[in-house]
Amino acid sequence: MVTIGKLIKDGLDIIRQREFNSPRLDVELILCYLLKKDRIFLHLNEKMEVSPDLADKFYELAKKRNEGYPLQYIINSQEFMGLDFYVREGVLIPRSDTEILVERVLEIAKERFRGKIKILDLGTGSGAIGVSLAYNLKNSFVTCLDISEIAVETANINVRKHKLENIKVIKADIFSYKSPEKFHVVVSNPPYIEKDTIKKLQPEVSLYEPRLALDGGEDGLDYYRRIVELFADLHEKEGVLAVEIGYDQKKSVEEIFMNSKLFTDIKTYKDLSGKDRVMCGFL
Repeated sequence: MVTIGKLIKDGLDIIRQREFNSPRLDVELILCYLLKKDRIFLHLNEKMEVSPDLADKFYELAKKRNEGYPLQYIINSQEFMGLDFYVREGVLIPRSDTEILVERVLEIAKERFRGKIKILDLGTGSGAIGVSLAYNLKNSFVTCLDISEIAVETANINVRKHKLENIKVIKADIFSYKSPEKFHVVVSNPPYIEKDTIKKLQPEVSLYEPRLALDGGEDGLDYYRRIVELFADLHEKEGVLAVEIGYDQKKSVEEIFMNSKLFTDIKTYKDLSGKDRVMCGFL
């Protein structure tokens, strides 16, 4: 006889404490995913028996999690900006730091623009940024772009999940992308990790998240250079470029912005840890 309580105990024995996990939370969320119930249900029904098939699946997923496989890929879910996003292997898992980028864009859009706002989200991944902006800005139309087929499929799933009609997702490479359309806001959380640094990241990231979404080239700045070039061709009057940056990249990205001679003002915003996280260029 296998009960919910036994699975929780066994799961805690399987999933060891490491720097980047919370074993009990991981165990409970895997069980919630398999049972299609919430955590309160688990605590109220620890003596409930589960099927052998479900128990086998639980043990399989617990072992996978213990190897560092991201929990979000196991349960196909990550919360971002108060919304639940479908995620899977092949797309970057949305981070809370990126909410700073979305919050800044929401503020800027409401302060700066009246009427219809056209937004371009470069390298959309799961669609977390674009979907959140479309969801919160009813007067916007958001175009999301990614080179990855898996990302485009995943972003479209999240568009449908949140029943949005003011957004579209297209498959394209930003290094060859051209558009007759102009945008009020161009936003991006681009790959910005130096190529040689990726292997030093925690296994959850270095082994399982898509390298395409992490690798910013030798100096981590390849995408910023291209994004600024694109912005020069795609911006509307009084347009804004908003990007996420690495905690130590303020000076380097600022130089790219300044060398473009596009912007009348450049501002940097910190994340909740006090690290530089978002840079915005204003025309």
